[in-house]
Amino acid sequence: MEAQKNTKKYWIYFFAWFAILVTLMFVYREFFWLALPGTLTYFAKGMDLF
Repeated sequence: MEAQKNTKKYWIYFFAWFAILVTLMFVYREFFWLALPGTLTYFAKGMDLF
């Protein structure tokens, strides 16, 4: 039986990166893709995919 990992900090990081992503979408549309790696990485970690 595996122990549950605490993913709360990863969810906080995900929402921070997501806020940055949304802000970049509206303010600097050409740079929004710079926030994608952080957003996707912490989403996967929050879901405990790896």
